[in-house]
Amino acid sequence: MAQLLLLGSITACSPTGVSPIGSMSLNSRYNDEQPALSGDGRILAFVSSRDGSRNILLYNLEQQKFVNLQRLNRPSAIAENPSLSYTGRYLAYIASDRGIPEIRLYDRATQQSQVLMSAYQGWLRRPSISPDGRYVTFESSTRGQWDIEVLDRGAFVELDIPNDRPTNSPTTAP
Repeated sequence: MAQLLLLGSITACSPTGVSPIGSMSLNSRYNDEQPALSGDGRILAFVSSRDGSRNILLYNLEQQKFVNLQRLNRPSAIAENPSLSYTGRYLAYIASDRGIPEIRLYDRATQQSQVLMSAYQGWLRRPSISPDGRYVTFESSTRGQWDIEVLDRGAFVELDIPNDRPTNSPTTAP
């Protein structure tokens, strides 16, 4: 039988009911939805309707503050379905501009976003990035039904592996 362990609520309210992005508050009077947690449990990504549009926000749970995301959200696009790599370096998400969904990848280290997949012959939804950031899975309707696809970013992509995490290299006994 699975056990549920409640570590505590991360809900916080500001005295005015408004939760500006830079405040310590997580939830607001606006819709906050589609949460995604990094593999190390430190970063929370979610979609919010703050600022009058659907944007992706990142919240550092340890520091209890929002993370500044330069060049992630575009005023003309609707962002949704965030997915984080192990430390939250990479963020895969859907962005729709003029009704055309794209799977995009944001790299927090370079503060750059790139298109990984456009859907001109169908729809895309629910991207999920692997913990190391190399693979992105998603659902595609290009064949007239929902199928699962895997996108390999390549063997030479910089992986999201923290310095204190063991590698796959063989170890010797003492």
